[in-house]
Amino acid sequence: MISLSLLSQKDVISVVTGQNIGRVDDIEFCRENAKVQYLVIFGRPRFFGLFGREEDVRIPWENVVTIGRDAILVNNCEIKENSKRHKFSVNFE
Repeated sequence: MISLSLLSQKDVISVVTGQNIGRVDDIEFCRENAKVQYLVIFGRPRFFGLFGREEDVRIPWENVVTIGRDAILVNNCEIKENSKRHKFSVNFE
């Protein structure tokens, strides 16, 4: 068993691209069976947080490959960066 505080100390890494997606900020559960559905990584703040945040990244629990000592590896997750605005988008296949 692992706690949210331990998960939040680990980097989430895409197995496909090797990109560091961020760190877990929250977990979403299913109401019916209390199973974990998503790992949530909060979006980056815009202009020091004055203009809100970018979209949160929600990683389906099925895409989690393994939870290691230092990192969480996820499958089928790709982050694309728009170089003009430093905006990220996440695609799940």
